[in-house]
Amino acid sequence: MEPITHFLTGACIGRAGFNRKTAYATLAATLAAEAPDLDVVWGFAGPVAELQHHRGITHTLIAVPFVAAAATGLPWLFHRWRASRNSRAAALLQSTKPHTAAQQVRWGWVYAAAFVAAASHILLDWTNNYGIRPFFPFNPRWYAGSFVYIAEPVLWALLLSALIFPALFALTDREIGARRTQFRGRGWAIVALCGMVVVWCWRWAEHAQAEAMLENTQVTSIPISRLAVEPYPINPFRWHAILETPQYFQTAEVDTHIGSIESEAPSDVLYKPTDTAAVEAAKRTYLGQVYLDWGSWAVVRDIGQYPELAADPPHLVSGRTWTTVEFSDLRFAYGFRGTGRATGSSPLSGWTYIVDNREEAAEGMGARVQK
Repeated sequence: MEPITHFLTGACIGRAGFNRKTAYATLAATLAAEAPDLDVVWGFAGPVAELQHHRGITHTLIAVPFVAAAATGLPWLFHRWRASRNSRAAALLQSTKPHTAAQQVRWGWVYAAAFVAAASHILLDWTNNYGIRPFFPFNPRWYAGSFVYIAEPVLWALLLSALIFPALFALTDREIGARRTQFRGRGWAIVALCGMVVVWCWRWAEHAQAEAMLENTQVTSIPISRLAVEPYPINPFRWHAILETPQYFQTAEVDTHIGSIESEAPSDVLYKPTDTAAVEAAKRTYLGQVYLDWGSWAVVRDIGQYPELAADPPHLVSGRTWTTVEFSDLRFAYGFRGTGRATGSSPLSGWTYIVDNREEAAEGMGARVQK
């Protein structure tokens, strides 16, 4: 999922009861919920390196205790700094004025909140179609639930309401002089988290229904070898389907509410490209190895001399030739508004220039070049 959902989930986990046990619980949970995405720093090493390591070791079960420890460490450092500053201020003022007792810090509970939030990150990312490798490095297989879109406004509304409404009610109580309630919003946070699970279960059921419809309907003219059902945001009844046959891929739009499957040939048919010598050479490059490890619906095709990319085309002596090999994944080749196949370059697509059908001249992802 994108960062907004992770941050909001962490905040709700902290406010669902951990914040009653200890100070800093909500802060630690919020940090831990997004911390695994710090693997984006691999982007400084280039786009292919970023693809290789994104949702890598930080998104594994073995990393959860360490991510939680790091998220606990930041509040601990802040607590030490604040305690030191308050001690110096008290010594200078020599104040005898009694201070309001601060909530006690129980670092075991802080770590527990961070641990649950770090685990929630892996669970949330599994629900969408990019996938995770939770058992890496022992098992390199990718797992993807593919029933929640990477950005889901319904979840934003649930989680935001759990954080905003208690604050609004607190302002109302202050206006009328009501007694201040400590740890307000626990019930809201629990309801929001339970609501998230309800949304998941609903979408899981509709995803299974869409698969069953496709398996019981002859969408393609020849038997299929596999299929995938990809989600749209907001609407739990609308799904994008990909079906593979020995000769081609076919896409379709599925509506589980009315029980319809829409697929129009030839616009929804993509014939499998020929494996040329350049394509085989591209598969052996750094980009090729990384992309094919991740792309469960990868399509690799020779698109000829296509210089409108981030890297300049190769400058060759007379008699030598070059071509562009494109890598794309059909899981992301559709518009999120429910209009079917996306136009233009697919998201998360890669490319490489191959010289004389055997040598790599440049490679990258989208508009970024791998140095």
